[in-house]
Amino acid sequence: MLILDEAAANLDGESEEELACALDRARAGRTTLVIAHRLSTIRRADRVVVLEAGRVVEQGAFAELVARPDSRLAHLLAHQLGQ
Repeated sequence: MLILDEAAANLDGESEEELACALDRARAGRTTLVIAHRLSTIRRADRVVVLEAGRVVEQGAFAELVARPDSRLAHLLAHQLGQ
């Protein structure tokens, strides 16, 4: 199991992308838990679990959650993008 806690928190966009590519190779065949506030860090995840106050408020595939305008993940993404 690979656990990443805010692994890209202090990286610029280019460095974050390089890290993401390296991590894609490293996590192949492994269960990986990624803890992140930057949503760009989790866009490659198979499954996303959104927590608020320690409770699961939604879960699913990243693309499915952001496609739903009422989802918490879509709201968080819009906020991070300044929309």
